[in-house]
Amino acid sequence: MGRLLETEKLTIRFGGLAAVNEVDFTIDHGEAVGLIGPNGSGKTTFFNLLTGIYKPTGGVIRYCGESLVGLPTFKIAKQGVARTFQNNRLFLNLTVLDNVLIGMHPHQDSTWFDAVFRRSYVEKEVEQGVEKGLGLLSQFSQDLAKNCYQRAGDLPQADRRKLEICRALASNPRLLLLDEPSAGMTPAETEELMEDIRKVRQKIGGIGIIIIEHDMAVIREVAERVVVLNYGRKIAEGTFREISNNELVLEAYLGREEQDAQA
Repeated sequence: MGRLLETEKLTIRFGGLAAVNEVDFTIDHGEAVGLIGPNGSGKTTFFNLLTGIYKPTGGVIRYCGESLVGLPTFKIAKQGVARTFQNNRLFLNLTVLDNVLIGMHPHQDSTWFDAVFRRSYVEKEVEQGVEKGLGLLSQFSQDLAKNCYQRAGDLPQADRRKLEICRALASNPRLLLLDEPSAGMTPAETEELMEDIRKVRQKIGGIGIIIIEHDMAVIREVAERVVVLNYGRKIAEGTFREISNNELVLEAYLGREEQDAQA
């Protein structure tokens, strides 16, 4: 089947600064990989490169064997790469269900011509979308499904995070990029999030997930493999246990002086 996604020497420079510096990364079908590192280490920039928001200065991005470099974001989304953002990008004045329906746009076929001359086709597509959307919402939260006509802006933070994941899943992705999904959540809500991610993996066989997280409990429970960035470079890769005992990783998070003080 081959790799789901791989990068080779992926690099982007802003002026003289290499925000991502020659990063080699792989993820297989059905795998969950954690991407961690201190603030400013290049994690979100890496996601922006994978999704076409930034164009790399150098290196390769291959998705299912095909290059993504230079493709616009909507084409990358249509090929099955979906993401959430560190700061919610929901349409807060639209309903919960409308936000999910918007997520289906990359794979909807109807055009303005259909809207004018083939109303029945458009209505059928909308009906199918609503059914699928309610199913996704129910998978994450019966309350979200029950309150599907509520404004997204009226939801608590935890439900907004769930809704953003639902919207990403609505595009039928093969690769899901989660950027700080537990940010702002209580420990109980974070436990629910981890269970939700497990449900996604069970329900959508073969989906790959890359998750950026500062909460190491989430990384430990969700990711089979962890990649660590620091100053744009990959400094470690392995299981959670392996990277937890890696001196370069400890130094990146704690700093050399703190380690020396503890010695």
